[in-house]
Amino acid sequence: MGHTFEIIRGTLLLLCGLLIFGAFAWWRFRESTDRGALLVRWSVTAGLLAYGLLYAGPGIRAAMNAGSIVALFGFFKMLLIAVVLVVMWVPEVVGSVGETVGSLFTGGNKPVEPKPHYSIAVALRTRGNYMGALNEVRRQLELFPRDMEGQMMLAAIQSENLDDLPGAQVTIERFIAQGGHAPANQAYALNLLADWHLKARDRAAAQAAFEKIIALLPETEMANQAAQRIGRLADTAQLLAGDDRRPIVLPKGVQNLGLVADSRRYAPVETSPAEQAAQYVRHLTEHPGDGHVRERLAILYATHFQRLDLAEDQLEQLIRQPHQTGKQIVHWLNLLADLQIRHGAPIETAQATLQRIVDQYPDVGATDLTRRRIDTLKLEYRVNQVSEDVHLGTYEQDIGLKPKP
Repeated sequence: MGHTFEIIRGTLLLLCGLLIFGAFAWWRFRESTDRGALLVRWSVTAGLLAYGLLYAGPGIRAAMNAGSIVALFGFFKMLLIAVVLVVMWVPEVVGSVGETVGSLFTGGNKPVEPKPHYSIAVALRTRGNYMGALNEVRRQLELFPRDMEGQMMLAAIQSENLDDLPGAQVTIERFIAQGGHAPANQAYALNLLADWHLKARDRAAAQAAFEKIIALLPETEMANQAAQRIGRLADTAQLLAGDDRRPIVLPKGVQNLGLVADSRRYAPVETSPAEQAAQYVRHLTEHPGDGHVRERLAILYATHFQRLDLAEDQLEQLIRQPHQTGKQIVHWLNLLADLQIRHGAPIETAQATLQRIVDQYPDVGATDLTRRRIDTLKLEYRVNQVSEDVHLGTYEQDIGLKPKP
């Protein structure tokens, strides 16, 4: 029984040793930079060990048992095998150990991952050598054709320095057509192209770039932001076109206006709240995703029309829009609570609005501030509660904006 146990234990130890040696051998083969020499070294080692175990070792034991001088020659054979193995493997083992220890300080000997370098292009662009910078970027892109930084730099030089917006658009379109780029990078490239088109006063081309974001990345935060930018394109175009306006010759104004009996009739005409609300509604009919205008409409409903219900409806539409960021929704809920506090809603209503922030966004940094605001809500009501009487009736006929039953 004891002999059988010894055989089993010896077999298990031999298997463990072979597994460990096999794993080590595979690791060395994978990491080696000269696999051919490593295979030769292993082959010679295997032959020498096989000779020593099968022939030299048994011969020495037999000669020692017979008391023959042949045993002495057997020892010399084993010594020679040991010397050959030492010569072959000691430098390898020492090198491996030294490499492992040295890598702790040097980071190892793995080759550095190749990547493009644009420092020369940046320097040339800074000095005003735009064609030189363009050629340098293209040279790098020949080696790394999918590199985003290089393609965006190429488009920027074309648009901003060489006034070649069509070339920049081709560069952006090629980048998008490559496929496989992160959605955020695609949206960044198209937003960049839209900004260049707006700078060139081309509203239609800018809108096409935003619409491409929506088509490429539907139902995403980037698509929602693109839709909102489309809604604000009219205002942006007007602002950008300001320096293109022709001078307008105005008639001579009233002299000594301070001496006129009724100077109010010379005051500039202001847009009434009803007209402004109607403009907002027309804009939102065409661009329902424009959160900025919808937010202003909600404030206008509550402030001028005293219609808190309509203001709540507009803000709830914003909150329910898909793919809004938590930060933006927290802003709208706080705004809704502000309007409820200032325009007569019960304190429980404002408290429930603020509680939605705590319940829906417990990890947002504003949650702690919201909890403190809930705790001091009664004090806020006393400070901000509207006390003046409001007379209704003048806007009711013009509002035309109430939800249809």
